[in-house]
Amino acid sequence: MAGPVKDREAFQRLSFLYQAAHCVLAQDPMNQALARFYCYTERTIAKRLVLRRDPSVKRTLCRGCSSLLIPGLTCTQRQRRCRGQRWTVQTCLTCQRSQRFLNDPDHLLWGDRPEAQLGSQAVIYTEHGTQTYNPKIKSHMLLRLSRPEI
Repeated sequence: MAGPVKDREAFQRLSFLYQAAHCVLAQDPMNQALARFYCYTERTIAKRLVLRRDPSVKRTLCRGCSSLLIPGLTCTQRQRRCRGQRWTVQTCLTCQRSQRFLNDPDHLLWGDRPEAQLGSQAVIYTEHGTQTYNPKIKSHMLLRLSRPEI
């Protein structure tokens, strides 16, 4: 079970605004201005409170006009190939801003990697006995690190 979350009410408000934008577009696809207002409000609250949003939420919002990106309705989505890699290109129909995402099944976002989790980060003991965390240390390197005898 997860521990207590800081700013729980703020995350609930962000979730509500995101879901409200989806509901507005589901009921009336022509009412994009209200959905854009909800997404813009969500973005400003997250910036003001310095909250990190999930990458899946950030990828569905336009960075230019804060519009909710739904393929076929508010954006176009194309598959491109460049230098042997596949890319997904989303273009907002409101502001014409495009975003590229790597379309690699083996690619993991930083938040999904095991070394990004706080419990699996490596602890380094310095000569003065203080602890520092180094997320770049891999799990196979942890065997070499040991706590010095005090």
